[in-house]
Amino acid sequence: MARFKQSGPRRSTGSASAGGGNESVVVGRSRTAGIVRRRPSIAPAGRRKRRMRPGERALKEIRQYQNSTDLLIRRLPFARLVREIQQGLSRRAYSWQASAILALQEAAEAHLVGLFEDCNLCAVHAKRVTIMPKDMQLARRIRGQTRE
Repeated sequence: MARFKQSGPRRSTGSASAGGGNESVVVGRSRTAGIVRRRPSIAPAGRRKRRMRPGERALKEIRQYQNSTDLLIRRLPFARLVREIQQGLSRRAYSWQASAILALQEAAEAHLVGLFEDCNLCAVHAKRVTIMPKDMQLARRIRGQTRE
């Protein structure tokens, strides 16, 4: 990396740069004569954001979701999905109570979380960290669920 000498007092060249735009400072009478350095108009304020190691964010998210009791799927999209499936099964229009949709969502999320736990066990048994579709198929087969 090049070394720079401290230059003497800066002289104005009479340019229209009044205030704090990007200034060009020419370092004079050194090896770096003629090299122009740019100075940023605004120095970065505050501390730099801490860089997370690989996998650290994933572990943080896992802890966050394990500590919370909130629903993982948003309520309105789930309610729309339930109504869409119901319309596909029967042509008659049904009205749903909010508590009924909430109970369905609780049960669906509990089922999916349990299924993903079993998938993870299958992946760990195969000495892998990543779950794959074959883990999902094996977990469903062991549970006795068919593909309907």
